[in-house]
Amino acid sequence: MSPTVLQQKRHQQVLTDVVRTYIETGEPVSSRSVAGRHVEPLSSATVRNVMADLEEEGYLYQPHTSAGRVPTAAAYRFFVEQVAAQATASPEDRQWIRRELETAETPEAVMERASHVLAAVSRGLGIFISPPLARSVVEHVRFLLVPDHRVLVVLVTTDGGTRDKLIRPERTFRQEDLDRIATHLNRHYVGWTLEAMRGDLRLQVERDREQYGRIADDALILCDPAILGDSTERRVYVEGAAQMAASVGFTDQQQLRDLLEAIEEKDRLIALLSGCIEAPEPVHVELGLDKMSSAGKHLALVSASYSSKDQVQGTLGILAPMRMHYERVITAVAFMAQFFSGDEEGS
Repeated sequence: MSPTVLQQKRHQQVLTDVVRTYIETGEPVSSRSVAGRHVEPLSSATVRNVMADLEEEGYLYQPHTSAGRVPTAAAYRFFVEQVAAQATASPEDRQWIRRELETAETPEAVMERASHVLAAVSRGLGIFISPPLARSVVEHVRFLLVPDHRVLVVLVTTDGGTRDKLIRPERTFRQEDLDRIATHLNRHYVGWTLEAMRGDLRLQVERDREQYGRIADDALILCDPAILGDSTERRVYVEGAAQMAASVGFTDQQQLRDLLEAIEEKDRLIALLSGCIEAPEPVHVELGLDKMSSAGKHLALVSASYSSKDQVQGTLGILAPMRMHYERVITAVAFMAQFFSGDEEGS
């Protein structure tokens, strides 16, 4: 924020009004329209002078000499930090989001519905990324012996999801051995991630190999993410690609193709949302995504992580044109992250 221009309350209020008006209309904002909505009685000439100051400082620009002003990325950043960050989700949005998510019947359907809801509150892309297997919180484990000495591993996670995998372990097990290992894990590790469970089993072996060695070693074999599948694999749910491509209004078809290709590459979406995990704020907002594609400078990302027992599970967010309703988008993303973290009442 400029140490001079935006220290003045009037300049802050005018800039806020310009951003809000442009978000609502998509048209360059005139001094007359700002004067008409300003809480103070201001003349168009006064507003015009303030807008000229803001343009000189890089917060506004004039696409044509006879047109009004349009916010720059710096103006959006001011609006996000000073206005939208203070907003709270409306009761109507809270009820709608909760109803949409709670009516889904399976964990996969909930995640798919979440991406749909996120797309619906913006003119953009709703993205939901599930945790990898290693970070899934385990509620119950079961092992079943099948022919050829293979073992069916069944993991039930706290979100109601299941992961079944038929493995061929490096040693032969009896069903009673498998039952004993499962009983040990279910007694001591409910609510742990697979990653944390394996770490603690290793510590048990190191501390008291005589007491825990065999059962812990066997459990490590049976719960190895490398055997159960790629421990970094994540499911990515995406909704709204068509509406976002249409809303940005690309005149450059190559930019549109670049954007659609970037959306199709799930790894790029995962990398894009990974920044919110380390961010200090609950909701991370990034304006201008040049690293994503040639169209990225017109886009903004609003994202948050969701957790279980203080461990990050996954991420969710909205990728949309920079001209978006930030107050509604930020509060919806925050509310949904709380819902999946179990922090929201009734979640």
